[in-house]
Amino acid sequence: MENKKTFLKGAVIMGLAGVIIKFMGAFFRIPLGNIIGDNGLAYYQGAYPVYVFLLTLSTAGIPTAISKLISERNAMEEYAEAHRVFRVSFAMMFVIGLATSCILFFGAGYICDAMKNPGAYYSMRAIAPALFFVPMMAAFRGYFQGMQDMAPTATSQIVEQFFRVGFGLAFAILFLSSGLEFAAAGASSGAAFGGLFGSIAIFTIYIRRKKGILNNIKNGVVRVRESTGTIVKKVLVIAIPVTIGASIMSIMNLIDTALVMRRLQNGAGFSAEAAESLYGQLSGMVASIINFPQVISMGIAVSLVPVISAAYKRKDMEFVNKNVELGLRTALLIGLPCAFGIVVLSKPIMLLLYPMQKASAVSSASCLLIMGIGVVFLSSVQTLTGMLQGIGKASVPVVNLALGACVKIACTYFLVAIPEINVRGAALGTVCAYAVAAVLDFLAVKKYTKTRFNIGLTFVKPFVATVIMTGAVYLSYKILFAVAGNSIAAVLSVLVGVVVYGLVIVIIKGITAEEARALPKGNKLAKIISKIQR
Repeated sequence: MENKKTFLKGAVIMGLAGVIIKFMGAFFRIPLGNIIGDNGLAYYQGAYPVYVFLLTLSTAGIPTAISKLISERNAMEEYAEAHRVFRVSFAMMFVIGLATSCILFFGAGYICDAMKNPGAYYSMRAIAPALFFVPMMAAFRGYFQGMQDMAPTATSQIVEQFFRVGFGLAFAILFLSSGLEFAAAGASSGAAFGGLFGSIAIFTIYIRRKKGILNNIKNGVVRVRESTGTIVKKVLVIAIPVTIGASIMSIMNLIDTALVMRRLQNGAGFSAEAAESLYGQLSGMVASIINFPQVISMGIAVSLVPVISAAYKRKDMEFVNKNVELGLRTALLIGLPCAFGIVVLSKPIMLLLYPMQKASAVSSASCLLIMGIGVVFLSSVQTLTGMLQGIGKASVPVVNLALGACVKIACTYFLVAIPEINVRGAALGTVCAYAVAAVLDFLAVKKYTKTRFNIGLTFVKPFVATVIMTGAVYLSYKILFAVAGNSIAAVLSVLVGVVVYGLVIVIIKGITAEEARALPKGNKLAKIISKIQR
């Protein structure tokens, strides 16, 4: 039970941090979109997928490997070996970060020429230093996550985002008079400042906890001292498939950057400026909203890896199965209402967030509606991937996501070239990609963990509560819109949805008092749930 509490507490900590980060990100992206518009976002987004791709290569796999290897050693009280894993991995991240940072900074011109987006040149060079700081910060995060302590990761993420938003907006405004290319570069530079201050924050936490870490090492068990080469090999065995899997989506985004623009112009017959505008709507406006709900499921996935790894190392399959079912149910409890809520309020949300770009907001609402459907699949993929990584099957979600990526490329290529569908074809392709990956990952989890899911509790109850919530949101928006207008109606309708969904899921026993008690300070919530469910 204590381990289950650890998983839920870690997920809540990471989820809350993610919500704060996304709010700050919205504070960044939404004003930025209003300041530099579609074309400016196209320059910013032209650099960002390349940065994310290189960052994925640097940070996607090794922190997960650190988390898994450290949790396994801590489960056996081998604290000295756990710390050696961290030290060796940190050195690897330092070298990788330096290399990727140099590649982007000095290769920006070649990359922009290849992507046919010369306006992104200054943005690429401005964001390059972040690739040096963020990998080192990720090594510390993996270390603390392996100890099932999510607070340092959450703290560093918030600090990183705070400085990223502050410096990014300040420099975007400062350089706006010099042109959109320079304003986009100013916005991109925020990532470098965020990485610097985030690294300082988590390193400070590590120094403050160093005494306790050394005490654990002193009192721990020493069975076998592994060589540096052995540790590197074990890290890479886990990290490489995880990195490949994460890189697939980054590659898909890179393909979108080039393929969507080309197909809009050469296939659908749009001008270069119109294609830039449509792509800016999809990648800059819609994507920032769709990324918001996944922060909770990412928190679940990150928390699941060390918990399941430790239990799997102890061969405690009963506990593994309980966490697998609880993890997927939690992802659906969050993903389903977010998906349906976005679908039913797609246009109101866009008008609420982009009041200075009304034409673009209305145009992009259909993309948001389509992408909203994919939220439930994305949440499931992230959670199921964490489970498979925890039991040592990291290569399985890689293959599944690769199959989904093939579906996306095909959908994007054929659908975007149809003028009536245009950029919505790329959105539909993304949804199909995650749907394929989610189904295949679910089947793999069932196969390897032998978990028997309670269909009613895991799937039916969250869906029923979501349908009722959706009806309440739709009706409340229609009524409130006639009285108060779009902005107030949209905000109040979301609040209505939260209240209705929460009440319904408790009434139909979609969440139990015992599970609520496992949350941070959940005793009061558990008492309320117990009274309602009597």
